[in-house]
Amino acid sequence: MQLGSGLMDVLIHLFVALHIIGIAALLGGFLTQMKAMGRGTARFVPAMLHGALTMLVTGVVLVGLHQADGRSVDNIKIGVKLALLIVILALVYVKRDEETVDKRLFGLVGLLTTANVFIAVLWT
Repeated sequence: MQLGSGLMDVLIHLFVALHIIGIAALLGGFLTQMKAMGRGTARFVPAMLHGALTMLVTGVVLVGLHQADGRSVDNIKIGVKLALLIVILALVYVKRDEETVDKRLFGLVGLLTTANVFIAVLWT
C-alpha cells in the first residue's frame, strides 16, 4: 500500500525535522562542554546520547520512507553517515557514565558529528 504523495512528503519532512533535532542535541551537548574540554573535564552528557539515538532512528526511517516512495537513495552516502554515527554512538554510549572523558576522544566525537553534518549538506 503506497501512501499519497502529499502524506509521504509530510512524513518525510516530519522525520527530517526530528533528525535535525537529534543533531542539535548531539552537537549542542558537545558545544556546551567545550570549555570543560579545554580543562580536561568534559563528559558526554545525556543529550548527546539521546541526540545520537534520535539521529539513528530517524535516519533509518527516512531511508525507508524515501525507498517506499520510489525516491532514489545514495547508499554510499548513507553508509558513510551511518558508519560515522555508529562510531559516535558507540563512544558516547560506552563512556556515558564516566565523570570525565579524554579531550582527544571528546574532540573526535565533535569532529565526527561536524563531518556528518557537512556530508549531509554538501554530498549531492
